[in-house]
Amino acid sequence: MSAQPLAASLVQSVDWLAIAPPTLTAVVGLAVLVADLFVPEARKAVLGWVSVAGLAAAAVLLLPLLDGDRSTFCLTGHARACSYTADHFTLVIQFLVLGGALLAALLSVTNLKDDHERVPAGEFWFLLLSSAAGAALLPASRDLATLIVALEVASLPAFALVGIRHGDKRSSEAALKFFLSSVTATAVSLMGVSFVYASTGTLYLTQVAQRLPHTGAQLTTLAQTGVVLTLVGFAFKTAAVPFHFWVPDTYVGAPLPVAAYLSVVGKAVGFSGLILVTVVAFPSYAGVWGPALAALAALTMTVGNVGALRQQATRAYSAVRLLAWSSVGQAGYLLVPIAAAGYADDPRKAIGSTVAYALMYAAVNLGAFAVAALVGRTRTANRISDYRGLYAANPAAALLLAFFLLCLAGLPPGVIGLFAKVTVFSAAVDAGLGWLAVVMAVNVVIALFYYLQWTALLFRAPEGEPARHRVPAPLTAALALTGVLGVALSGAPQLVLRFAATGLF
Repeated sequence: MSAQPLAASLVQSVDWLAIAPPTLTAVVGLAVLVADLFVPEARKAVLGWVSVAGLAAAAVLLLPLLDGDRSTFCLTGHARACSYTADHFTLVIQFLVLGGALLAALLSVTNLKDDHERVPAGEFWFLLLSSAAGAALLPASRDLATLIVALEVASLPAFALVGIRHGDKRSSEAALKFFLSSVTATAVSLMGVSFVYASTGTLYLTQVAQRLPHTGAQLTTLAQTGVVLTLVGFAFKTAAVPFHFWVPDTYVGAPLPVAAYLSVVGKAVGFSGLILVTVVAFPSYAGVWGPALAALAALTMTVGNVGALRQQATRAYSAVRLLAWSSVGQAGYLLVPIAAAGYADDPRKAIGSTVAYALMYAAVNLGAFAVAALVGRTRTANRISDYRGLYAANPAAALLLAFFLLCLAGLPPGVIGLFAKVTVFSAAVDAGLGWLAVVMAVNVVIALFYYLQWTALLFRAPEGEPARHRVPAPLTAALALTGVLGVALSGAPQLVLRFAATGLF
């Protein structure tokens, strides 16, 4: 008789609404892959628009989840712990991921039409949607196993996306470098997770946080090693120095929409995972990961900005490589509030600063890549020198790129970039990391040079007849969305900065 209640307690209902955004993204990806078998070559473009519609629908499904936290796949009994939680933090990161994937998809519609002979449409859209589904799952993951699975579902398709162009040696080399570095990171993370599980007996983040401080003396070294290895694995995913070496070659070798996708969604995956393991799972080890992440933040922003400065020194380098180094520097800024959370009395506010900065960065960086995609239609090398006199050829695109670069630099009229940097700076000061705030201030000044030099180039007299740029409808939509979003956030920065004020968890 007693077996029946026990069996009944193990049967759980699934909250389908909570898991709807990543689930719909995955289902649309499978549908596109199957449809590719039956759609004639002349109609392959419809697969792209189905993918765009699927990502938009998945983002809309976030709206019903705003009424409160929802959890599913939970343990039963007195020790309640869940594998999937749709809370404030989850919804914000899922919005960033799905919005970033949607904009990358709009860029890809045009890119695939121009490069259809070397990029198979069905496989491309399946891989992009699969990666986006994993990226949307990761911020909701509340146990280490689901976290690692989501990380790999987001990463594995990205390897193939980087090397998807047939016959492109540079693309293949970029994919191999990206693959080897990510596999190494995954192996390190898995070893760290196994050590944490061995020392605590659980994979649930909240239970890990409760049990880590009370591990026996014989397991303390094992637990410490597990924490360090897990953090090192996620540092690879965030492209923190010295784990950044794959970024420039991967961005340059990948199709430009894929580089844009990795610069925003790839970073969201790494940073959301890092936030979950530090603040939720390992708060008792804040004395270890706080100083370590502070040092990584200082090193990452410095190496990234100096690397970008070197690219700007000669105009023979590509704009995408400059954006790649810039993204490494921006990763350093994103690490600052996470490091500050290790010192702060209320780590949630510090984490809110990282998310606010990530939202600003996603909007303007995708906009910069959209303009790069436009220039790349007539200048395939996409060098910095190709942007000279862009204002004469396409005033709207030049003004938008200038605005995006000023946002990244933190200068008016890019008010949202300025406010986001101030928020990150304040998080460091409030946590007592004055030295890190000074390093950040120095790096902001370094970054001003190459951002402003590129901006000035847009308005110089062109050398010869300026190249006219025809803007396809999908590219126009991407430029309009990022431009409107950047301007709206600069006009009302509180829409983003409230996350820093209220916290997230």
